Amino acid sequence: MLELVVNLILCLIILALGIWAYIKKKYDVPLYIGIAFGLFAISHLLHLLGLAASLAAFLIVVRIVAYLLVIYALTRLVKK
Repeated sequence: MLELVVNLILCLIILALGIWAYIKKKYDVPLYIGIAFGLFAISHLLHLLGLAASLAAFLIVVRIVAYLLVIYALTRLVKK
């Protein structure tokens, strides 16, 4: 349980930093990464609330979207 709380807090910090970096630099890569970690935070929160088992398919989709966002952001960074 402590692991989930730590992961949730760290994901929320990365989300906030991604939004802040986007606002300061107007570059979308940090925003995409921040949103991805926001999605991971949702996943951790649902686990903490005990809803993971009943929402297993939803969690898979959320995590896939989050990973795809990170992949997209990194490819944008490489192509720049």
